[in-house]
Parts: sequence; structure tokens; C-alpha cells
Amino acid sequence: MLNDILTHDEAALLEAILKRTRRAAVCCHTNPDGDAVGSCLGLATWLRYRDVEATVIVPDMFPDFLQWMPGTEKIVRYDKHKEEADGILSLVDTIFCLDFNDFKRTERMEESLRKTIDERAGSVDTVMIDHHPNPQIDCSLRLSMPDMSSTSELVFRLVWQMGDFEAMTSHFAAPVYCGMMTDTGGFTFNSNRPDIFFIISQLLTKGIDKDKIYRAVYHTFSENRLRMTGYVLYHKLMVFPKAHASLFTITKAEQKRFRFMKGDAEGLVNLPLMMKGHLLSISLREDTERPGLVLVSLRSVGPHPCNGIAAQFFNGGGHENASGGRLYCSLDDAVEVAKRAIDAFSKM
Repeated sequence: MLNDILTHDEAALLEAILKRTRRAAVCCHTNPDGDAVGSCLGLATWLRYRDVEATVIVPDMFPDFLQWMPGTEKIVRYDKHKEEADGILSLVDTIFCLDFNDFKRTERMEESLRKTIDERAGSVDTVMIDHHPNPQIDCSLRLSMPDMSSTSELVFRLVWQMGDFEAMTSHFAAPVYCGMMTDTGGFTFNSNRPDIFFIISQLLTKGIDKDKIYRAVYHTFSENRLRMTGYVLYHKLMVFPKAHASLFTITKAEQKRFRFMKGDAEGLVNLPLMMKGHLLSISLREDTERPGLVLVSLRSVGPHPCNGIAAQFFNGGGHENASGGRLYCSLDDAVEVAKRAIDAFSKM
């Protein structure tokens, strides 16, 4: 069985919030990944069971390999439907903030979210459910547990504690499983607790096919994505043996060459960690929409945290072994910053 994640008072507060909520917005961070989309869809399914009109609003596009999840067709993209999204936010009673710890992580949605909360103070509840450290959101109810594998795990445990899991269907189980799977790299990291596999066993009772979900996420590469992977590993990977680290870059021209689509870089930063003894991998990718912006991903192994490096060198942060950031400079300058970061990492 699972331990409760809400105290008695927190559970009572959540029940009170749900009773006064007719409409809710369920939001996540920019560049939504499997955990962001999966947790939002799972929570929205539960909210609808609780007679809440729940709408999932995401800041921008999410990868094609997540489009199979039930409910994605109802997701509102803020970048494409700003007026619709703002209209929804103006009417909600509660905003659920999933898989982000700071409104800044919603980027283009930040202003609207803050405006909604500020202008309707006292009439809008805010509930944060997240597993990133150092939460910065002032909310009615905060469920912040960095030791959890994923926000999707938190959503499962929340529904379980509230006594509603028996009523859930595959429409809840599939996205929650997908979120847990993707945020643990197919249960290969941050997933060593027995609780996680108990949760999986319960999700399987809802008739989901975990093997099919794995294939839908990890075995649907386009030819261009596969060729880009080979190109990056052969031509772009810079290895620093003494530091047990590496970095690679992806330019705008290379993204155009390989017809880059949202999600095509997903997982690339993990591959160098397949080398024996490797401890740190850094990916630097030029943003195709915003000139001068370099997107940074970092991955590390075991007791070798990379979130401190992300904060110190890349204006970012995140989990101990999976972090991100960004630099406003040329890609060449970003490489020099990454080299300094690797040197600092090697001395930790």
C-alpha cells in the first residue's frame, strides 16, 4: 500500500477546493514533455469525474509521439489559441499548476496566469502539483515532492489517497503511466522505490498496454530523426575523458537539414551516458524561433548532480540528474560556457 502524500488538513482543503470549483484550468510548463502532458491529462480526467469542467492548457506544441494519449485532441495550445485560453482562464475557479515550480517556466502564458490570479484574488484557487525542487509559486495548496519520480506519480497518489482510483479508466491510467515512464527514461533512473512498481501494477489493472505505450513513445522515430541521431553522435560529440563528460551542439542549419520537429531532440542528451564511466552529458541546441537563444539540457549519473551546474552556468536548474537551462549568446560562446561547466563538474 501507499503512504499518504497529503496531510489530513491538506486533504480536507483539497476537498473544499473541489466543492467550490465548477471550472478549472490544468496547466504545465513550456515545451511540454511526457510527464507534463501525461499528468495534466490524468488530473483532468479525475477532475471531470469529480464534476469539474477541466480544460488542459499548454504553452506551446508538444511532440507528435505524445499525440496518441486520450484527451490530447481537447488540449488548448496557448501559442495558437491565446484568446480562447485567456477566455477560459477568466472564468475558472481553480488553476492547477502541474510539473513546474515557477510561473516563469510557462513563458508566454506567465503574464496571463499572473494577471488572472492577481485580478481575481480571493475568487481563484491555485493548486501546485510538482516534483521539482525550490517551488516559487504562492498557492492555496502546494504539493511539492522532489523525491517523487514524476508529477504523474503524484497525480496517481493523489487520486489514490482521495479514494477515487477504482473509478478511473484507461483514460486516466494511460497518460499517468506514460508520464512516469518518460520521466524515468523507461524506469531506468529515479525509479528504484518499490512504490513505483506497485503503482504500475495498479495502472495495469485498467487495461493499458505498457509495451504498446513504450513503442508509441520510443519506437516512432522518423527517418530524419534517426539520421540526425547518428550525425550528432559521429560528427558533433565532443568527449572530455578526464572529466568523464561530453557535449554536443545542434545548429539551426542542422535542424533544417534533418527537418527537425518538436521532440526530435528528446533523449539525445542521454545517449553519451551509455559510455563506460561517463558521468555528464550536455546538449546545446540553437532555438529556431528566437535568435540568440541556446537551449541547454544536462544529464548526469548517480551521486553526481548536474542541477547545480545548470544553475551556475546556464541560468537553469532541475533535478539532480536531469536539468536544463538557456543561454542568450552565440552557439560558439555557449560551447565555451559548457567547457567551463565541465571543468567545474570534474572538480566537484
